[in-house]
Amino acid sequence: MSEAAWMPRKRRGAELVLTVMAVALAIFAYCAVGLGAKGRVPAGVVGLSITLIAVAVAANLLIRRFAAYADPVLLPLVLCLNGLGLAMIYRIDLGYREIRDHWGSLAPNQLMWTALGLLAFAAVLLVVRDHRRLQTLGYSFGLAALVLLILPLLPGLGQNIRGARIWISLGPFSFQPGEAAKICLAIFFASYLAQKRDVLALAGRRVAGIDLPRARDLGPIILGWLISIGILVLQRDLGSSLLFFGLFVVLLYISTERPGWLLVGGLLFVAGAWFGYLRFGHVRARFDAWLHPFDDPDTNFQVINGLYGLAHGGLLGRGWGQGSPESTPFGFSDFIAASMGEELGLTGIMAILLIYGLIVERGLRISLTCRDAFGKLLAAGLAISLALQVFVVIGGVTRLIPLTGLTTPFLAQGGSSIVMNWAIIAILLRISDQTRRPAPSVRPVTEDEATQVVKL
Repeated sequence: MSEAAWMPRKRRGAELVLTVMAVALAIFAYCAVGLGAKGRVPAGVVGLSITLIAVAVAANLLIRRFAAYADPVLLPLVLCLNGLGLAMIYRIDLGYREIRDHWGSLAPNQLMWTALGLLAFAAVLLVVRDHRRLQTLGYSFGLAALVLLILPLLPGLGQNIRGARIWISLGPFSFQPGEAAKICLAIFFASYLAQKRDVLALAGRRVAGIDLPRARDLGPIILGWLISIGILVLQRDLGSSLLFFGLFVVLLYISTERPGWLLVGGLLFVAGAWFGYLRFGHVRARFDAWLHPFDDPDTNFQVINGLYGLAHGGLLGRGWGQGSPESTPFGFSDFIAASMGEELGLTGIMAILLIYGLIVERGLRISLTCRDAFGKLLAAGLAISLALQVFVVIGGVTRLIPLTGLTTPFLAQGGSSIVMNWAIIAILLRISDQTRRPAPSVRPVTEDEATQVVKL
């Protein structure tokens, strides 16, 4: 078989077709919202359609030029989620107009942040030409993550919103540094574990068939646990604390293949959760809202209304524009999953979860096929961070676990979340391009060149 037959296909044409389908679905959802809520197609649908199509084609052309061998499925999946989220936020804007007698500004803001997210996506692809160079900056990214986590605690800069001090104010905008810290920590963890995995993989004592790590190797996980507890104590942010610690424990397990790390991490997580429940009122309030929401309907109105919205949606939903998602507090951000469930039903929620599952699956596939340890761990860490975030958010809305306060990636209103998650997709595409790109061909040495080498 010729060498050309072994060349991997770029699949950019397939990506373009899927991208067009994703954009068409977003435009259809936007029109369906207007027809369902007002009985007419929204006036700005032409301008929105042109904008979405132009952005999608530009993203496809950017990948063709700078990451030609990247995964062809990730971009359409993310555009589909982003478009559906935009349609739902526009729906809630219309509902707010009925309640408050003014036009909402949520949808235009979400469109602006989506544009900024795509700019961040392009910037990462242009700047990071080889993901392996990030490994040399592992400790710098770790330091940057600590700085980002400390910023909300600074007087005059940090903001306390709904009981959590996780925001900083930058003029008219607010930004959540934890979203950027998530990427920095994933790079730091991947860099550290790629260097130390042989030491950490050494088994200590075998207990009940599980190889527990040596006591001298517990330092990294203890440090990660202490940082997570520090976030919980100082910022009152249960969601980020769970996300960062879970990310580190899972990467430890992937790099060492020792189930003992999962056991140690699970025990430390239970201890931290119990400590938080006993020590902090806001953690107890979230647990009470999870276990007994109807005991205090006034305090737990958001949780109860979200559950009623999901029940109202049933199996197939009320239809775009036919529900009342605006009645749930923060139905455009923390509880957008409940808003989706009310208008699209259980079937729509399952379809959205399937899209998230495909994004995580493509990220893990990139990790499995990557040839270097750092790229494997980084791709796995970024995919797992998305999976953990979706789990804690959807689990909190459906009362599977306590509420955590995180945003649903690509769906919910949130500028910092949109921008940083688009950057995550760009990094995954860069690793995928490096992995699938064929190795440079080596020209065979001629007899004359070999003779010259021998003479030298």
